[in-house]
Amino acid sequence: MTGFFRFLYQFISSSDRVFIRKLVKVLGFVPGNLELYRLALIHKSTALVDEDSFSINNERLEFLGDAILGSVIGEYLYVHYPKQKEGFLTKMRSKMVNGEMLGELALNIGLDKILQNNVINQLSLRHISGDAFEALIGAIYLDKGYRICKRFILRRVIKKYLDISELEKLETNYKSQLIEWSQKNRKEVTFYTDVEPYDPPQFISYVSIGDQLFGSGTGPTKKEAEQKAALETINEIKS
Repeated sequence: MTGFFRFLYQFISSSDRVFIRKLVKVLGFVPGNLELYRLALIHKSTALVDEDSFSINNERLEFLGDAILGSVIGEYLYVHYPKQKEGFLTKMRSKMVNGEMLGELALNIGLDKILQNNVINQLSLRHISGDAFEALIGAIYLDKGYRICKRFILRRVIKKYLDISELEKLETNYKSQLIEWSQKNRKEVTFYTDVEPYDPPQFISYVSIGDQLFGSGTGPTKKEAEQKAALETINEIKS
């Protein structure tokens, strides 16, 4: 902390001091507009509303952060892979910003520990932590601008927690792999998906090959549940 901030710090409430310390641990810098960061860490499951009955949650900041994150990752990949074609870059960006990866990154930086929510399902907590990660990026952008936001994404998150060379080898579209296998082997693969009425909802997908049930998977979205079910099925086929 700078000397000037230490001077101001003595006038900040004790609860704000605790919040600032937690944020500095995550961000690596002192935040300016605390209200932006508070909002970024409020999930809609808290059901908070203002005096006009407008929902208080991080969804708008998540929308903004998603766009900023996509821009930073796009530029990073463009520079990092000067000889690769658009299809490869798109595939890599998808691997880096999918819900599963964002949830993992959010847990790595400890975002789940300061996120306000009423979610009791651990799987859902991982998912909403990923959403909060995007909302946090939106807050950083509004508070500090694009340059600081970009530095946070690249230095505090990507370079610290992602192995790009390993990510290159990672195949994440297991559903496509399974369908390709079924076509080569002339097997009929069917996906069935149910929705559990939780908040947020949980999707449960099952895979059958012919009339035999194989893998299953759960997730906060239909796509994620199907991918997990496909992966489990692929592993069963290989075993």
